[in-house]
Amino acid sequence: MAQVRLRTSHSFVKIDHSNLNNSLERSILEWHSSGVLAWRIALSSATHIANDIPNGTISADLAAGRKRLDSVWNGVIPGIVLVAMITAVAFSAHNVSGFALFSPMILAVVAGMIYSNVLGTPAHARAGIAFSQKRLLRFAIVLLGFQLTLGQVVSIGASGVGIVALTLGATFVFTITLGRLLGVDAKLAQLIAAGTSICGASAIVATNIVTDARDEDVTYAVASITLFGTVAMLGFPLLAPVLGLDQHAFGLWAGASIHEVAQVIGAGFQNGAQSGEIATVAKLTRVAMLAPTVIALGLMARRKTSGDRSTARPPMPWFVAAFVAVVALNSLVTVPAEVKSAMALATTMMLTMGLAAMGLQANISQLRSRGLRPLALAFSAFLFIGCFSLMLVKFA
Repeated sequence: MAQVRLRTSHSFVKIDHSNLNNSLERSILEWHSSGVLAWRIALSSATHIANDIPNGTISADLAAGRKRLDSVWNGVIPGIVLVAMITAVAFSAHNVSGFALFSPMILAVVAGMIYSNVLGTPAHARAGIAFSQKRLLRFAIVLLGFQLTLGQVVSIGASGVGIVALTLGATFVFTITLGRLLGVDAKLAQLIAAGTSICGASAIVATNIVTDARDEDVTYAVASITLFGTVAMLGFPLLAPVLGLDQHAFGLWAGASIHEVAQVIGAGFQNGAQSGEIATVAKLTRVAMLAPTVIALGLMARRKTSGDRSTARPPMPWFVAAFVAVVALNSLVTVPAEVKSAMALATTMMLTMGLAAMGLQANISQLRSRGLRPLALAFSAFLFIGCFSLMLVKFA
């Protein structure tokens, strides 16, 4: 009796050819034949599809993907990793006895300055450091809005806004005038005035749109503002008890006088939560005055050069509008406590990373390359804004 074995996916099926008329066996044979035919059709279709793909397309896509990954790695990733390492050191040092007095934000900027001036900042890490100092830091400031409400904003009052505006205008005029007396280049003096009176590096970059100073002048102004702003961030909290300032008064003083937004936050929260919140609001009030100041400088420059038809618009820092929107949202909507806690932790982490990046950008050798007169001007402006705003806070 002739027999044949057909292999299925599970077992062998034994078929007796003498009983081919059996319906069950006939069904098995038909199922096997149709399965083989289906596999052949599928294989043939796959072959045709593969033949339709141009040679090298898959390898080109893989190469492009690898190139994009390499571009990201060679771009911001190394700098972010370096900033994250310094941030970790700052948080670890905060838990060491003797350093608990200082917040991780302040420790991060000190650690960053030590690293950059002793070991040097790697060139391939600069993009990531700039990303942390600008975008990451400003996003953290936006998230900080979840810790404030409109009721707290009103707390500085009309007198607080007046102190901020008067301090800004007086410091700007003082710096420009003293720069002229010291023989400092007018464009560099304007950059130092803007950085001191408004909001540090952001104001310097925005002001340079209309002043069109040399790159070396911009670098010098940023370095000097970062240096003296860091001194204020570290020293002002220590002066609060000596000067008899409560949290409200100290927050207003810090917000009206310290250069960078992150430096204000670092100094303000060093003296307490209420102090930090008031300092942040006062500082962002100064930042909001950036656009009018730069527009005024542009109009003054256009008067001096009547042939200049430039219509460039000075940028308004986006994070100010976003911060205000978040504060409004936090005032109108009840945010769960768990979400606020998570936001506070994320904000602290990103602020610390931003300050670490700021420390990495502070190169003391850049200050020596342009001489001592601009440095003396930046130092004088630093003293003036500190003393003038303190006088207003104490006697307002």
